[in-house]
Parts: sequence; C-alpha cells; structure tokens
Amino acid sequence: MNIKELNEIDFNNIGEASWAVKVLILVVIVLVILGLSYYFFIGDQRTDLERAENREQQLRVEFEDKQQRAANLEAYEEQLEEMERMFASLLELLPSSAEIPSLLVDISQTGLQAGLEIELFEPRGENRRDFYAEVPIRLRVRGDYEELAEFVSGTSALPRVVTMHDMHIRRGNSDDDLLMDATARTYRYLEDH
Repeated sequence: MNIKELNEIDFNNIGEASWAVKVLILVVIVLVILGLSYYFFIGDQRTDLERAENREQQLRVEFEDKQQRAANLEAYEEQLEEMERMFASLLELLPSSAEIPSLLVDISQTGLQAGLEIELFEPRGENRRDFYAEVPIRLRVRGDYEELAEFVSGTSALPRVVTMHDMHIRRGNSDDDLLMDATARTYRYLEDH
C-alpha cells in the first residue's frame, strides 16, 4: 500500500480498494469506536473510580481514628473518672455559702494569732463568675515583717481556698512597724450551675 492508493480511494465503491486499504480503514474505524467507547463509557467510570478511591482513603483514615479511640475508650473513661474525682475534691476546697462567715472568722483569727493589729476587715459583695463566686475581703493590718509573713502563710494554709491580691506594704510609725493593705479572696462554687 502506498499513499497514492490512499488518495485514490473511492468511498462510494470501497469494495474495489486493496486489502491493505480495507484493513487500514477497518483499523481506523475500530480505533474510533474504541476511543468513543472509552470517552463515553469508561472515562466516566474511571472518574467515578478515582472519586471512590479517594473516598475509600478518607474512610480508612476515619476508621483508623475511630478504631484508635475505641481501643483507648477504657483508658479515656478511667481518665474521665479520675478528673471527676479530682474536680470533686477541688470543689471541697471551696467554701459553701454557709461556711463563708466561719471562714471570715478564720482569716481574722489567723491575723490575730500572727500578732497583727487588724485596722480594716471589710468583706465585700460576691462577684459572680461562670460557675463560682468570688468573695473579696479588704484588709489593712499592722505588724512587723515576720507577723505579716506568718499571716499570709497561715491564710494560705486554711482548709478552704483563700488567695491574697493587691498587696501593698509600706512603712508604719516605727522602724519595725509595717502596714499592709491587701484583698483576700475566697471562692464559692455556685450550686445552680
């Protein structure tokens, strides 16, 4: 077969063409049919297959993550129980509203036992937060350095949480005499939360 034969093909009378030309035309027709079949049928299925493979990978990762969580579920539950126990024990450190007056007495007694002269002891109103209320107490005490230190240490050792804030210490009337202004805060858990 040569190019001259291809140029002289009469498509109205294809039967007279040589066998080589007939085979070439048949191969071209088969290739066109295969190409169109791939384009219309297999191409869409290939796209669907790629999409399904990507989805499979996502599901595998999700499955492995959930399997890991399921394998550690018992440890997570134990950890949650431990955290709940710790939270309950920490809540016990916060006074209830009925314990606030006795806690105020404890703070005052701690100052007196340290040898301080209490010039101001002014409980303020509660400041409500998310799940707790803050009870501030303005203090002004007079004493020497060791007495002030003993008072602060004694307040932190109380069975309920008491923190000291806005501490300002200045010289008093004599060389050993110091005056401390501070705000002691205790915290109360709000039962309605």
